[in-house]
Amino acid sequence: MDFGLKGKVAFVAGASQGLGKAVAMEMCREGAKVVICGLDDPQLPAAVEEIRGATGGEIIGVPADVTDGQQARDFIRKGVEHFGTVDILVNNAGGPPDRSFLEIDDDLWMFGVRLNLLSTIIMTREVVPIMKEKRWGRIINMTSISVKQPIDGLILSNTVRMGVIGMAKTLSNELAPFNVTVNNVCPGYTMTERVRKLAIDVAAKKNSTPEAIVKSWEALIPMGRLGTPEEFAALVTFLASERAGYITGASIQIDGGYYKGSM
Repeated sequence: MDFGLKGKVAFVAGASQGLGKAVAMEMCREGAKVVICGLDDPQLPAAVEEIRGATGGEIIGVPADVTDGQQARDFIRKGVEHFGTVDILVNNAGGPPDRSFLEIDDDLWMFGVRLNLLSTIIMTREVVPIMKEKRWGRIINMTSISVKQPIDGLILSNTVRMGVIGMAKTLSNELAPFNVTVNNVCPGYTMTERVRKLAIDVAAKKNSTPEAIVKSWEALIPMGRLGTPEEFAALVTFLASERAGYITGASIQIDGGYYKGSM
């Protein structure tokens, strides 16, 4: 299927590894010009070279810590300066640490807000004027299945990501007349480095092994396995496409059936 992304300019935050990297790879395969950001470490240039080598696509990396508002703004501004415009924004910043309620102090709460909510607001605010002028755009927020079914031990993520959902739903109505869609994707357990680390952390707390923890998660999933980053990237790329022009204000789970609700 031709997704109509050839020549579009896509920004994917937090894409030096994990789900963000998989999304950037898929966008490049579809012919989009891609700007990614990540922390200023060797993973970012390595990801750029890997994606360019695998796809032959046009891609640049901008070092940015999106918990810093100015760096989040500069990620968008530098990419627009390089490619001249923006058509697609994928907001992504990973997840805050797993802690119980009383283990989270004010500083950690504010870190979670900056990481997952403010970064999304700031980057979105940078692209909206351009998309409105073009009367075309796709904004996709990478959240978590926890916005539909909160996950024990992830109270910080459960709380902050809900704010992204509220913002996106309201903004989708505001931007619909301009042919700009705003959607959220809600991955369940997906085999990334962060999930591997989470399994290690949970295992340590429960006097278990990471392998046993992963198996316990798989037992909760009707499909009996964790998802892959490539499966997730395919959904995001579709939502960024011409074919998805009538989907907006949606929060779509990709979780192998983990979520038990009917809506």
